[in-house]
Order: sequence, then C-alpha cells, then structure tokens
Amino acid sequence: MANRALLTFELFPDVPKFDVMSNDIIDGGTLADSQVADSMGYHGENLSPHLSWSGFPASTKSFAVTIHDPDAPTGSGFWHWVVFDIPATTTELPTGAGDSSGRLLPAGAVQVRNDVGIMAYVGAAPPPGDDPHRYVTTVHAVDVAHLEVGADQAPAIVGFNLRFHAIARAQIVPVFSS
Repeated sequence: MANRALLTFELFPDVPKFDVMSNDIIDGGTLADSQVADSMGYHGENLSPHLSWSGFPASTKSFAVTIHDPDAPTGSGFWHWVVFDIPATTTELPTGAGDSSGRLLPAGAVQVRNDVGIMAYVGAAPPPGDDPHRYVTTVHAVDVAHLEVGADQAPAIVGFNLRFHAIARAQIVPVFSS
C-alpha cells in the first residue's frame, strides 16, 4: 500500500520498549477468527486477545492497553479497544478480557467506548477488498496509578493522556483483510 497511515504512537515521544507476548496474535501474523468481529458480514468470535508482558520499568504505576487500526478508511483510524488503570501488579489479560461485562479485567481497570460506541473490544472488520489492515496492539507502562480520565471519555482523550504518562511501550501488530 503506497500511502500507509503512520503506525499508532509513532509521533509520540520515544520511550523504552518492553516485551509483550500473546497466545492469540503474532506480530505480522493474520488475526484468527477469534479476534474478528461478528458483524458487518464477518462471523468471528469478537474476543480480545490474550496478552502478557514483562520487562517494563520498575517505576510503572499502572498499564493501559489499546488496539487501534490506523488503516481504517476514516481519516483517524479506528479504536477497537482501550482499557487503562490496569494495576501495576497485573502482567496478563486473558482472551476475552475485553467483553462488555469487564469481569475478566482486574479490579480498577476502566474501559472506554471504542469507535463502535461500546465499552468493550470489537474485532477486526475491514471493508471487503481493502488491503490488509494493521491492528496495533499496545501495552503502555504508565507513571501514574490512575489516569485523570473518566469512562465516558473518547479513546482520543485516553491517547492524549498516554502521550504524557507512558514511560514505556510494547507492541504486537497483527494484520487482517477480507
């Protein structure tokens, strides 16, 4: 694709990297049906991927997880999942933690509405025939225990706060197309 959108967070300050692993997604690999939407003509399972992380700074006070598609034909990409205020003692989220109940998230974690308008993970559903979309899955190590953001805020507000509070970042970038 000639004019690929910038990868999410490329224009943010450079911060140290740490490690993120997953049982469900692979960097550069194709998303499985479990991470694909069950809408817009797709019949996926709509499950957020398993994530585990290590090697983050000792000064980490909390984590945030974001999944963003910079290739969505919207002019601003598409936020699939945003969760923050994950306690610093948490280093893993199970498959499906991004359901709307939040029951698999650690106490205190906050989900905001994704670009579909629900407080949950929504799977990949690129327009038929589009080039592969990238699903930038990022774990942010944060220097405060609680971002000053309410659950009613847009993902962009969380991103704005992460711009100033992320002290390290880990990413896996799988792809998907119809």
